[in-house]
Amino acid sequence: MPMMCAVAFSPRGKLYYADPGLLAPKVGDRVLVPTDDGAEVATCMWAPQWVSDDIGHLPVLAGLAADEDVEREAASRRRRAQARVAARRLVREHGLPMKIVGVDHVSSAGTFTIYFTADGRVDFRALVRDLNRTLDTRVLLRQLSARDSAKLQGGIGSCGRDLCCSTFLTDFEPVSIRMAKDQNLALNPLKISGACGRLMCCLRYEHPLYEEFAAAVPAVGASARTPDGPGRVIGHDVPRQQVVVALDAGGRKACDRSEVCSSRRAHDAAYPAAGSSGCASTPALADPSRLDLDQVSAGPAAGTAADADVVDPASRADGDGDGTTNQPDAGSATGQTDSGEGGHHRIRRRRSRPAGPA
Repeated sequence: MPMMCAVAFSPRGKLYYADPGLLAPKVGDRVLVPTDDGAEVATCMWAPQWVSDDIGHLPVLAGLAADEDVEREAASRRRRAQARVAARRLVREHGLPMKIVGVDHVSSAGTFTIYFTADGRVDFRALVRDLNRTLDTRVLLRQLSARDSAKLQGGIGSCGRDLCCSTFLTDFEPVSIRMAKDQNLALNPLKISGACGRLMCCLRYEHPLYEEFAAAVPAVGASARTPDGPGRVIGHDVPRQQVVVALDAGGRKACDRSEVCSSRRAHDAAYPAAGSSGCASTPALADPSRLDLDQVSAGPAAGTAADADVVDPASRADGDGDGTTNQPDAGSATGQTDSGEGGHHRIRRRRSRPAGPA
């Protein structure tokens, strides 16, 4: 099994997974992580541990960061802060409608990459010339979308946790207003928008559950059969896995998904004589010789009149005079019964036996 650890390039930045190789860094140790621009200093956030899956293609740590590596990373951090201040000052001087959200510095090449957001296209050619002259190095400007800006800056969402995009999300999947409607959320932009001002990414997480639930139960406005009678579906409660039905006899009932499931209705349609209305019904057995003991009620207190036929004392006159009644019909779940003192009746169960030759 391979080993894996997690590192972060900033104190509350995104976690990146790496292969520790022959190293055994502890939480808080500074390590060197290979990047496209050379080895960069990062902090170990998760100690190396064995993983069951062969993940592969992870960067292998180049080693533990030395004192000169830590000093180089601190100097790069100071230069990034200076570049951010200079960029914001020059943006104000040029009067450009843009916002500086991040600065990246490559120590090996000595170049800066400044990230900004804007509502539309911005002509920043004069700004780049001034930045190159002020910082005395090459400067690149890149425009970010609202989601990428929130991913770069980080923050706290309405749930009270760190933003998903800044912690574990790698790609942004499309989110539509239809997802909010399917989840019966109030279409209030303040409630369904994230820190970036766009629809929250977490709407995508639960949407497949709502789609699966809507495909398995009757739609809103369709008729449904419940244990309390037929009715019409007026709402879905996906978190509780329930369907709200307005009964034809009056009133409302929150039925479990299994009580109005389409698979049960298909079973009843294929075997119309096997059960009655409602998903909670138990199919009747035509042959009592095939009745399993587990399907028979333990007694009058646990069963119903449909489970066993209890013989009235007055019916003894119809028997043969020896205290037994006539054999019940083929649809009954009991065999012979006898009566004791005080009018109490004990139900005898017929043991199931394999059907033999006639």
